[in-house]
Amino acid sequence: VELLCEDAECRALAETDFVVVDVETTGPKTPGCRITEIGAYRVSRGRIVAEFQTLVNPKTNIPPFITHLTGITDAMVKNAPLFRDIATDWLRFVDTAVLVAHNAPFDIRFIDHELARVFPGRRMANPHLCTVSLSRRIVPDIANHRLHTLAEHFSVPIRNRHRAAGDALATAEVFLLLLELLRQHGVRDLAGARHFKLQTRKQHVARAWQQVR
Repeated sequence: VELLCEDAECRALAETDFVVVDVETTGPKTPGCRITEIGAYRVSRGRIVAEFQTLVNPKTNIPPFITHLTGITDAMVKNAPLFRDIATDWLRFVDTAVLVAHNAPFDIRFIDHELARVFPGRRMANPHLCTVSLSRRIVPDIANHRLHTLAEHFSVPIRNRHRAAGDALATAEVFLLLLELLRQHGVRDLAGARHFKLQTRKQHVARAWQQVR
């Protein structure tokens, strides 16, 4: 099931549904590493309205350093569903929403990898936004744009750091605040948000070039 969102770029942000997602994994790279947990929150009209959360059996051992970071053990995922068991429910939950994640390419790459194992050749075709990219433009003067730094900046608590649901909830709450700041910058639709993000990248390159000249 490949998700396609017609005219998504023209939808007003205030009327767009978002699914804010975070995944925990056995390591940093596909295809060798697998998802161990997925947490997501649906945001509609400025409110969190639904949750999707599950451990996932990766069918491989979780390295000790990952267990130390996340608290997720082999025993915890032993009887958890395989990704193929939750794939259809995940796709139904997302539907045609815009995906949002902190460092979105990482999470989407892992989800695409797992989906392709279940539905060969398939991927998430939904538009997506990255809170790292957005925050670099909107709040450029903070020390860094890691999730915990942004959460502290916006006074958003993070419960269960480095667990999928905890990080996804914090990202969703940060994203809602970023949406309001986007509105204050005159951004009204997804196309505007994408342009805003692309403008950030160009400005970053321009500043770096000026510094080395």
